[in-house]
Amino acid sequence: MQPPFQNDDLDLEAAVARARPQLLEFLSHHPNWLLTTSRRFLPGVVLNGLDGITDHKVKVSVLLDLLEKAGPATWKQFAQSLCMECNLPLDLEILLLSSAGEGNLSQKQEAHTDVSAQSSVPKGFAQRRHCNNSVSDKDVKQQRLDSPEKYRHLLIDSIRQRYGSRRAAGAAAQEQTQPLAFNQAFVNLVIQQSKASRLKERTDKPREGVAGAPKPEECADTAMKVSDLFRSVVPSGTTKVIFLFGKPGTGKTMLMHWICQKWAEGALPQFLFTFLFEFRQLNLLKRKLTLKELLFDLFLQPEDSPDAVFQYLLENASHTLIIFDGLDEFAANMDMSSSSKGGPTLTSPMSISELFADLCHGNLLPGCTVLVTSRPKRLPDFLLNTVDLLAEIWGFDHEKVEEYVSRYFHQYSFKEQAIAHLKNNTKLLSMCLIPALCYVVCICLEYLLLKHQMSVELPQTMTQFYIKMLLIFINKQQGEHAGGEEAQLNCNRKAILGLCDLALKGLEDKKLIFYVGDIPEHVKEFASLHGLLTVFEVKTNGTCPEAGYAFVHLSLQEFFAALCLMVSKRVDKNYLKKKFSLKSKWTLKNEAKTEFMESFHIFLSGLSSKECRTFLMLLAEQDEAWVQDKQDTILQSLKKLAATHLTGPKVIELCHCTFETQDLKVAQHIGSLLNFKYEFKNFRLTPLDMSALVFVMNSGQHLTYLDFAGCLMDIDCLEVLAGCENVEHLSFRSRRCGDDFAAALSKSLQGMGSLKKLELTGGSMTAEGMTNLVQASSQCLQLEEINLQDNRIRDLEVKRVMDLFSRMEKLKKIDLSSNNLSLNAVLLLAKEVVMCQNATELRVRYQSMKDTVIIYFSAPSGKVPRSLHLKWEEEKEHVNPTRHVKLCLQDCSLSSQHAEEIIAILQSCPSLSEVDLSGNKLGDEGCRCLLESLTWISISKQLDLSQNHLSVNGICSLLKSVNTCQKVVEVQVSLCCETAVLRFTADREFASLPPREEPMFSTDDQQNGDENQTPTASKKIRLTDSRFQASDLEKLCAVLKECNSISELDLSYNHLGDEGLLQLFRFLPNLKMLSSLKLNDNQISLNSVFFLAQSLSTLEHIKTMNLSLGHIQVVHLTFWERIRVRNTSRWRSSFLAHPKHEAKGRCFRLKDCRVGPEDVTRLCHILAQCPQLTEIDLSGNSLSDQSIERLLSFLPYLCHLTLLSIRNTTFSPRCMVLLINSVNLCERIRMVELRSSENAFLHLGASTRSQKTSCRLTDCAIGQEQIDELCRVLEQHGWLAEVDLSRNQLGDEGLRCLLDHLHQVPVTCSLNLSHNRISQDGVLHLINAFATSGNTTEVQVSLCSKATLIIKFTSRDDPRKILRLAECNFQPEHLEKLCLLLEKCTGLTEYISSNNNVTVQAAERLLHSLRKNPGPLKISIEEPWVGKESVTKLLELAVQACGNITEITICKDKTLFQLGIKFPHCLEKVESVVSRLHLYKPGIKHACFYQRVREKCAQLQELRWSHVELHNDEAEMLVRILLPLPELKKFGLTSSSIMPTGTDYLITGLQNCQAIEELNLGYMELSSSAIPKLVLGFREMPSLKRLILNHNNISNDGCSRLTEALRNMHYVEEINLSHNNIGDPGLMNLAAVLLEMQNLKRIDLSGNSPSPAGGEKLMEALAYCKHIEELLLSRNVFGDRTAVKLALCLPHMTNLRILHLSENYLGEGSIHALSEGLPCFEHLRKIDLKLCGVTDDASKSLSHGFRQCPSMEEIILSWNALGDGGARELASALPGMEKLKMLDLEKNRIGTRGATKLAEELAKCPEIQFIRSGLQMKIFPAPIRKSVATKGSVIMYRKVSRCPQLFTAFKVSVFVSWALLGPWSPRTSFGNIRDWTEFAVTVHFGPDYELKIHFFLHFKHHFSRTMCDK
Repeated sequence: MQPPFQNDDLDLEAAVARARPQLLEFLSHHPNWLLTTSRRFLPGVVLNGLDGITDHKVKVSVLLDLLEKAGPATWKQFAQSLCMECNLPLDLEILLLSSAGEGNLSQKQEAHTDVSAQSSVPKGFAQRRHCNNSVSDKDVKQQRLDSPEKYRHLLIDSIRQRYGSRRAAGAAAQEQTQPLAFNQAFVNLVIQQSKASRLKERTDKPREGVAGAPKPEECADTAMKVSDLFRSVVPSGTTKVIFLFGKPGTGKTMLMHWICQKWAEGALPQFLFTFLFEFRQLNLLKRKLTLKELLFDLFLQPEDSPDAVFQYLLENASHTLIIFDGLDEFAANMDMSSSSKGGPTLTSPMSISELFADLCHGNLLPGCTVLVTSRPKRLPDFLLNTVDLLAEIWGFDHEKVEEYVSRYFHQYSFKEQAIAHLKNNTKLLSMCLIPALCYVVCICLEYLLLKHQMSVELPQTMTQFYIKMLLIFINKQQGEHAGGEEAQLNCNRKAILGLCDLALKGLEDKKLIFYVGDIPEHVKEFASLHGLLTVFEVKTNGTCPEAGYAFVHLSLQEFFAALCLMVSKRVDKNYLKKKFSLKSKWTLKNEAKTEFMESFHIFLSGLSSKECRTFLMLLAEQDEAWVQDKQDTILQSLKKLAATHLTGPKVIELCHCTFETQDLKVAQHIGSLLNFKYEFKNFRLTPLDMSALVFVMNSGQHLTYLDFAGCLMDIDCLEVLAGCENVEHLSFRSRRCGDDFAAALSKSLQGMGSLKKLELTGGSMTAEGMTNLVQASSQCLQLEEINLQDNRIRDLEVKRVMDLFSRMEKLKKIDLSSNNLSLNAVLLLAKEVVMCQNATELRVRYQSMKDTVIIYFSAPSGKVPRSLHLKWEEEKEHVNPTRHVKLCLQDCSLSSQHAEEIIAILQSCPSLSEVDLSGNKLGDEGCRCLLESLTWISISKQLDLSQNHLSVNGICSLLKSVNTCQKVVEVQVSLCCETAVLRFTADREFASLPPREEPMFSTDDQQNGDENQTPTASKKIRLTDSRFQASDLEKLCAVLKECNSISELDLSYNHLGDEGLLQLFRFLPNLKMLSSLKLNDNQISLNSVFFLAQSLSTLEHIKTMNLSLGHIQVVHLTFWERIRVRNTSRWRSSFLAHPKHEAKGRCFRLKDCRVGPEDVTRLCHILAQCPQLTEIDLSGNSLSDQSIERLLSFLPYLCHLTLLSIRNTTFSPRCMVLLINSVNLCERIRMVELRSSENAFLHLGASTRSQKTSCRLTDCAIGQEQIDELCRVLEQHGWLAEVDLSRNQLGDEGLRCLLDHLHQVPVTCSLNLSHNRISQDGVLHLINAFATSGNTTEVQVSLCSKATLIIKFTSRDDPRKILRLAECNFQPEHLEKLCLLLEKCTGLTEYISSNNNVTVQAAERLLHSLRKNPGPLKISIEEPWVGKESVTKLLELAVQACGNITEITICKDKTLFQLGIKFPHCLEKVESVVSRLHLYKPGIKHACFYQRVREKCAQLQELRWSHVELHNDEAEMLVRILLPLPELKKFGLTSSSIMPTGTDYLITGLQNCQAIEELNLGYMELSSSAIPKLVLGFREMPSLKRLILNHNNISNDGCSRLTEALRNMHYVEEINLSHNNIGDPGLMNLAAVLLEMQNLKRIDLSGNSPSPAGGEKLMEALAYCKHIEELLLSRNVFGDRTAVKLALCLPHMTNLRILHLSENYLGEGSIHALSEGLPCFEHLRKIDLKLCGVTDDASKSLSHGFRQCPSMEEIILSWNALGDGGARELASALPGMEKLKMLDLEKNRIGTRGATKLAEELAKCPEIQFIRSGLQMKIFPAPIRKSVATKGSVIMYRKVSRCPQLFTAFKVSVFVSWALLGPWSPRTSFGNIRDWTEFAVTVHFGPDYELKIHFFLHFKHHFSRTMCDK
């Protein structure tokens, strides 16, 4: 379009045509004025037809046509009138005046204008003033327009000169030297438009994505042209703000120059004026400006009348375009405060930021168009809220790259070669999508093609291209004669380094424009010559423009700045590290940007590559090491950045940097630190970004996950992604992903050889796109999962798609959820899925927010055609389905009309496992139709018809299916919950029935020889929560009657009531196989309870009856199995005359039912008639004393009762007495137990024969007041075998009262009074009774936290009388009383005192007091002073005892002093003892002491000292006095210290021990010189049986000497030489002796050093020890040879009981040999193979050997290499090991499967007590945990800190004794601790606990104990 100012000479017709569009638009707003005016120029007849036209534009158009047809004169008059009366736009007014000619017509018209016409001028029309001068109106008007018109022409010329062809022509001479000048034909850029409104949603928090840009996922981005930018989208008179952003080099500035040029050429006629400002120049302004100064002083000054021009600009603001280029380069802050306060004025000076803000807000020049460009940076908030159009400049696409290159090389013959070169290089092509880089690539390609036409090698990175470009520019100017690159760099080094310094200083000072004084002359000359700097005028005011210089592109300045850091000697590594960082995508609010460094870090990374090293060495004049050191600094910084948390954009920046280095090791390292997952959200990715990403991923060694969520990317990115070999999981989430995207992705999939999971979700892909994508995916055989959720796939090509899926061998899952699939499509899909051989499940569910459609697949087992059109029913006996299909069609609105189609689908699949049709609308009719076809449908698990609007009739259809379809094993229905489920026989969870008794057949039937017919499988019916009433039962029973195989019937949570219950029990005999009946919560009354109790008599097969009328009523009956008898041809059920269940007993439980005395009487009368009733539980019934009294009175009549339980009932003191008195009412009672005054248990025996009776009243608050009454009751029975009154409140007085009663009655009883607040005085009173009573045999007292007090009585003669006192905290006065009491106790046989504050003096007094009648007395004193006193002091104490000493034991490590005393018939008188004590005067004390020891110890038989310190005199006394004693048989001195001379003396003294039978010198570290002397002593010990010399450093020589002595010792039974230094010589000598030792039973040689040869000799000798019982050979490093030899010799040791081989590495062969020998050991009880290298391979033979050991009690296999396989093998052997008590498998490799199998089999071991597995308990299923625990197990678990739910809700029925419950760990919580008949144990572990949990669970008649230790 030509400018309108060129139309002055047009004729009238052309002028009218030109003005017509604008005139029509203007007059459409004023139609009435036009109509009034037209009446002056046109006849009225012509205007009559206009009244019917309502559209203003149409009416105006018709009027203009009439005026134009009226002729030129009429038109001229109209035009002059219009221009005079109206304020028209300038260009329109000029056109009209030109067409109207001079103004005389106007004057004539003016004379004829009447008042009415003038008054009709509408608002907005200016009334023209009449001028009296002779100048025409056109001239007046033209004068008014001259100044703006001249300024406009001036602007056009200026812009053409700056940016247009004139400038290009003037710069033609420098065309080839300026790299980025506008010297090529412009190629349109790719511009993508977004919704500007989204900008307002951005917050201060940084997000991934383009700063300032909207979230890409939410934008409706569309491609647009440059002309589309200026289409008006805002109301007239409103400022329009256009914002363009783009990455560096995408051509933003070039585009702005091109727009200015096109405006100057007339292509943008909507703008009269255009201004372009660059922010990098605006940075230079330090003063404030007005708008007028900004426009005129900084851009272009009018030649005259600036005020008139400015006023015209203000009046025509809507025709003004103001461009601000490079907002990102603005250095100052720009925020909300930038807008002027209180409204701007045209004369007010403002800062640049304020001017910019007010222009955007419309405060200045309202109605103008503001065009802003920026790199992707965070924008000011005010701009976010005012942008009307947002668009991103992407640069080039492939088509435009080709166009640009074609134009660039248009004059060269190798144009096609250049284009082909770029097309064939994906990386170069990706670079060229950025216009600036495309130009650089073209420069390099041009240079290389000119020099080397055939072979062209271009650089690989952007940095290398910039280096190459620099060298090319230098080469072009200096020519080939200047030498090579090195010579050219040497010539220009100073200038290049100066340019580098200038660039870096500018970036650091935020300076992009330089003045002449800033640049050295040689630098300026070099840069200008080679086109690196551009020169332009810089205006900081309106008078004096200056010359300014800038790098032709900011990225070029960044390149030279990065180069400066790498070559400057002033830059050290620390400064380099400081400068290197990843680019931030945004800055914080109100924070000015500090540096203009967009690509700086990328150039630094590129310069650190090996390819740039030579260039840097030449430029820096440094050696390689210096340059490499700097490069390594950058590479190390890169690696550190990779280890930090990076957002998606920074990951891309990191990849760019890594790509620039071209270092594969660095790329591999960085890839490994990115967690193998790359997440990119809501920002744009370019093909160049993708190239860098793929480079890093392909350099790594691990598979990765790529996730693109809402990222904007063009299709070219997918082409780059196709080269990614290491992507395993690829995900796209964006609405932009449509069919085109899917098609492009399809082409890229085949290149991703490792891809396993593909996600394309949240897109706009249709069925067509999906089909293309699936077709491409079918070629990717490694794909396992495809997710296409939330697209627009409505009606997919089901058959074709499923056919493609069936070809994908590894496919596991397809997700098509949220795609609005139609019901027909779903049914088609179901039909194809069940016929697809590798499909296993279809899951469809429609919900309000999301519909689910998922298909699962499995690997095909063989090549089977997908479609099964043949009738599989005809050949199903020959078909073995290898898959099970699960079909789930939930909430699909399926109705009864779809039933036939569903049946056809189900019948077409022979291997359905589950079918879920819940949530549909099938109704009774649809379900009936489906159930009638059930016989011909193969379902192995369950059919779910829940929520299908079923009624009672529908339920009857379900029940009928039990009869019609034999595979149905369970029906579960609830009308309230809308549940309806059928389960089938193949479901293990429901179909696995308990083992049933073998059917009994009559003799006649067996003789007939008829085939046994298989009885029908038992079935379960659950009809719960359906509001069934008694009236509904008739219909239900009619259906149930047809099915006689029901084993469980559940009618809970209905409304049957008493009537329904009665009706049901009449029907009950028809259910022959019933084993369980539940009728919970059916609104029954107490009358039904009596009726049910009566049924125990009428229905003899009832096993248990559980009733409760509490908050939730419970009615649960279980039945004995009735044994079937076959009758000739068919099965029938009948009761035997004496069924087996009669011997098993029956149980009646009634809980939470308030019953009075009369009710109890009635109930007891009924129960007394019930045969075989063995247990009654009446817990929680609030029974009164009278009720309990009546209940107890019926006990004699309940002949078979064994247990009566009354729990959760508070008993009064009288009631407790009544319960205890029950032992007098019923002679069969064996135990009465009351706990916590709330729980009572009466255990009864089978007969009245005399048996022990027990009574336990624990924690019942029994005090002194109740003792008398209690004792009177017990005395009537003659007391009991056991009375437990622990945890009561007896106190000392209660104890006295109780002892008084016991003293009067001879009883045999154990009395437990623990935890009864007994004091030391009470203990002394007890001891007094003990001393004086003849029937008290033992007293055990402890007053510590255990608070133990146990008394045992006997009515028969018992020689034992034992007193145990521990931690009683006796004071001196108590000890004195104790001694006086003990003097009276002459029958005492054992006195044990532990930590009772007994001092040495008190001990002497005690020893004097302890006397007894003839016989032995054992005295033990354990006090801290024992470990401190010397041996002499302790012996002095010992001789104070009365009687003859037979045993002295001193264990200082245990602080134990123990004496054995034997009293002769004639006791020594006290007077003689006192007289002897007077002989202990200082002079004769020593000699008399020795004499006294000799006398007192004349009958000494045992002498054991441990951890003592013997001095010389003590050793001398030991040798001279004690050892020679004639009756000494056992001597032990272990872990004690003695002087060397003392040791020799001791060994010599042993020669006098001629009667010794046991010698223990372990841990004595005997010297080598002591062994020969010891051997001499052995010769004098002919009776020696046990020799223990472990841990003594005995060498081979010592062992040889010992063996010589052993030759003559024929009675030796035990030898312990473990943990010495005995090697082959010693062991071989020992082996020779073993051949003769026929009595040897135990030998321990652990911890020695034999070789394989020595070990073999030893094994051969052991084979001759026929009587050996214990063989301990641990820690000997035996190899396979020795172990095999041992295995061969073991069969000769038939009496072996214990075998220890731990810590010897045994190979598989030796374990196999050992296993073969195990069957020979009938008596083997324990085997230890800890740390022997036992593996899974060896476990099979080992387990086989264990099966053959019937006596095995303990197996230790810890610290081996057993896994699940070994555990399973071991588990298979466990059931046959009936005596096994302990199994240790700690520290193996057993996992969940192996542990589960072990637990299952351990439950079958009746004696198991200890399991140590090191396993977490959570790996055991709950039933197994309970099964193992209830066998009385001890379970120890280590390192279970990761198992917080261990034993959660673990219930065990036990009886808990308060006496055995110790302090609990604070991390262990229990339920109601006072009621533990059933209790839940919950153990919570801390983070670092190692816990042992012991369970000793003995049921019915034993205690239970739970102990938790940290």
